[in-house]
Amino acid sequence: MLVQLLTHTPNPEQVVAAAARLCYSDSSIEKLLGQAPQQAAKLLQKILQLGHFSVLEHASFTFGIEGISRACSHQLVRHRVASFSQQSQRYVSHVRPFAAIAPDSISEQPALLERFNAHMQITHELYRDLMDAGVPAEDARFVLPNAAATKLVMTMNVRELHHFFGLRCCRRAQWEIRAMAREMLRLARQASSLLFAEAGPGCLNGPCPEGAMTCGAIKAVREEYAQL
Repeated sequence: MLVQLLTHTPNPEQVVAAAARLCYSDSSIEKLLGQAPQQAAKLLQKILQLGHFSVLEHASFTFGIEGISRACSHQLVRHRVASFSQQSQRYVSHVRPFAAIAPDSISEQPALLERFNAHMQITHELYRDLMDAGVPAEDARFVLPNAAATKLVMTMNVRELHHFFGLRCCRRAQWEIRAMAREMLRLARQASSLLFAEAGPGCLNGPCPEGAMTCGAIKAVREEYAQL
């Protein structure tokens, strides 16, 4: 898996702070954008503490993601307040053996991994035979598995990223999208420590939202994300 932060709103903290200040000020937007970093930081901390997240929608982050499975991308696109551009299985054929993502629960068991790889090979051969027989790629792709690797570019605003991290960084999230979300958060914090200081699984700043389904490791989770 490769996760890259491709770009983001320039000076996202200043933009968000200016948008927040605008609601209560008659100053020009230019002046608000020029407020001192210390003032912007103080305002952002107050906004995040109070949960006034609407102003976070004015900053967005774009990620490039490669080497995830179609099973993972199907979960990802359920986050509808985002923009996605994904490699097409209709226009990009897999005549060459497609890359497949094997979960650790399979790859750690040699006998099962051997059967998994054999199944992927049979699937590839069937796909290739369909293509050789003149079946269009858009139809041949029907035999491709959830394990098939994909790549995409995704853009989310900061408010939606907080929501995304709250759900997908949780230890009860599926392992692949959790690993992806954790790396996205690490990169986002590097780009804007203020906007994402409190971002992460839902138990970072309160009780576990999973209730009876909790992983029971709140202390360990908080330590993990404090060091991210």
